[in-house]
Amino acid sequence: MLTGLTRGFQRKCPNCGQGHLFKGYLKVRPNCDVCGHDNGQYRADDAPPYFTILIVGHIIIGPMLAFNFIWTWPVGLVLGLTLPTLLMLTLALLPLVKGAVIGFHWAAQIKGAPAEPTRP
Repeated sequence: MLTGLTRGFQRKCPNCGQGHLFKGYLKVRPNCDVCGHDNGQYRADDAPPYFTILIVGHIIIGPMLAFNFIWTWPVGLVLGLTLPTLLMLTLALLPLVKGAVIGFHWAAQIKGAPAEPTRP
């Protein structure tokens, strides 16, 4: 399990740990360019955004409320400093968390359900 999570968090193929997992920001490569493993079979769906919000919300925003400047500085200044920082942190964590979710699916051998046929 730890191997899959680590390789996915590093955005590497969970099977071999060498090939790239993504071909863009969040687009999963259908097949590993090194070992040929079918990484397109692992569906992350809504889990990565949920876990990213959970991490940023509970680990960053919660403790931040203990800092005095949050309550004493003008609201515009606090928002101007914190919102861009939180946005950058969220966007930086999202591909890492998505890779970890795919790595978890690989380790637990959870494959995505086949796509439903389209109805006319």
